[in-house]
Amino acid sequence: MAVGLELVSEGAPVAADGQAGAIRDLDRLLAGMRPSLQPGRYAFTTLPPGQAIDPASIVASIREAEGLSVILTEDDALALDLPIAFTASWITLEVHSDLAAVGLTAAFSQALAQAGIGCNVVAGTIHDHIFVPVDQASDAMAALQALQQQAAG
Repeated sequence: MAVGLELVSEGAPVAADGQAGAIRDLDRLLAGMRPSLQPGRYAFTTLPPGQAIDPASIVASIREAEGLSVILTEDDALALDLPIAFTASWITLEVHSDLAAVGLTAAFSQALAQAGIGCNVVAGTIHDHIFVPVDQASDAMAALQALQQQAAG
């Protein structure tokens, strides 16, 4: 059972209500996605019971019945000798998506699936973040950019 989710992003402006300027309309979201490939490689892992780690090194986390699943830089995961379940590239959709928006995740997931690319999605308060296999990052960017261009007309 998932009981918490946290996305850590430095320097992201947050309005008092957390959603000012958020877009809910699917056509506007797709046309304004602006996918951005973040530098580096990221590791998905589950912390062993009792393992303490610097919260500043966590990109995202979620508590599961089996333990705390975290996303860290691959370098941090290796330095901590953590078992890596998946190594990914991180793509941020720069559009300010409303957390109640319907269809954005389905649309980009379908575009990536049609290109043969799996994805793991983390919704932040402001942006959606997509983690894809490292060796497919450029193809994922191309698929997302094509989806955006198609939506923009």
